[in-house]
Amino acid sequence: MKVPPLLIAAISATFAASSIAETVKDREGAVRKDKATMENDARWIYNDITRGFAEAKRTGKPLLVVLRCVPCLACSGIDTQVLLQENTLTSLLDQFVCVRVINANALDLALFQFDYDLSFSTLFFNADGTVYGRYGSWIHQKDAQEKSTASYRLALQAALDLHQGYPANKPALAGKQGGPTPFKVAIDLPALAEKYTLDLNWDGKVVQSCVHCHQIGDALRLSYREKKQPIPAPWIYPFPAPETIGLTLAADQIASIDTVAPASVAARAGLQPGDRLLQLAGQPLLSIADVSWALHRAPESGPLPALLERRGQRTAVALTLPDGWRRKSDISRRVGTWPMRGMAFGGLKLEDLPDDTRPGRSLGAKDLALLVVGVGQYGKHAAAKNAGFQKDDIIVGIDNLNQRLTEGELLGHLLLKHPIGDKIPVTVLRGTQRVTLTLPMQ
Repeated sequence: MKVPPLLIAAISATFAASSIAETVKDREGAVRKDKATMENDARWIYNDITRGFAEAKRTGKPLLVVLRCVPCLACSGIDTQVLLQENTLTSLLDQFVCVRVINANALDLALFQFDYDLSFSTLFFNADGTVYGRYGSWIHQKDAQEKSTASYRLALQAALDLHQGYPANKPALAGKQGGPTPFKVAIDLPALAEKYTLDLNWDGKVVQSCVHCHQIGDALRLSYREKKQPIPAPWIYPFPAPETIGLTLAADQIASIDTVAPASVAARAGLQPGDRLLQLAGQPLLSIADVSWALHRAPESGPLPALLERRGQRTAVALTLPDGWRRKSDISRRVGTWPMRGMAFGGLKLEDLPDDTRPGRSLGAKDLALLVVGVGQYGKHAAAKNAGFQKDDIIVGIDNLNQRLTEGELLGHLLLKHPIGDKIPVTVLRGTQRVTLTLPMQ
């Protein structure tokens, strides 16, 4: 299939940088170019999920929905490969009804539950709305120029295999389905309802009318916060990476184990490098994102069953999740963590002080020592600055805690325990002096 020059130019322009916070220079132009091109592409249904499901029902094909934040540079590499129909993807994509969605305004939140912090995600459906699986890669999120599609090809084939076995395999897919939500669509969330409508404003500033996927998570957390309710732990630590339970998975496979961290949940369950995860929590896996989905829906503690293949033999194992296991999830690079830093830290960005620098500050390996590497300057993110916190302060005591914690662990502790309005006593090491400050919860 011939690729329109306009599409090549629009996508190539996104390869300038790799930070997840960076966007193309002309965000408005990028979105309009994407629309002009994709509306004339015979393969893709543009921004019309309802039409996609209807076409899947008519043809009997499975439905593939790509959700893409067009102005974001992150994931532009894989987005290019999928849109330009890399040769190895073409025959697989031909077997799907393909829909491209560029905004989250009207997403059915009970149906579209995925990692909202990613700039490129794919959900695979049956025409009746049954979810076959999810795809979204942090490898691509962190590197805008990463164009590898090996794992994407495997996910496509695995989704087709599930479709071939449907509906006989429907009971095995029960855990993949989204659950009830307090809000039907994204713009029902109070933080979004006043600013956005269901439809994009193509006659005005279209980018400003677009709900980004990460705003769903932001608005959901804020809805709990403003009702003085604890934010549920799965939304503080959404879609935990496999590393949270001690697994590093091969980037070019569905769920093959590269390494197992010593003394981790995975190690205690007997998982080994070279094992291939086939199921987790009873769910057939299409991708690493499916592993994260299973962890996202996993219990706060207790057994998590897995089925693996080891040297050609299938083996059932049970991982035991300890209480508080989610807090080991690294959320430092998630865009959704920034608003939570405003809620819990008054705009501070913290990093655990490395072992080799602790002795010089008379701090032990087990002591709390969170270095202030950033201090917000505006709005809620200026609250810590206004309370007297400074860059290079080291938090050595907070809320009667003095044991070693990561930024993410402390974030969860404060958000789960303290509502808006609480004042938290903090001890910081500033030079050689210990200073007592008060951190406001927002």
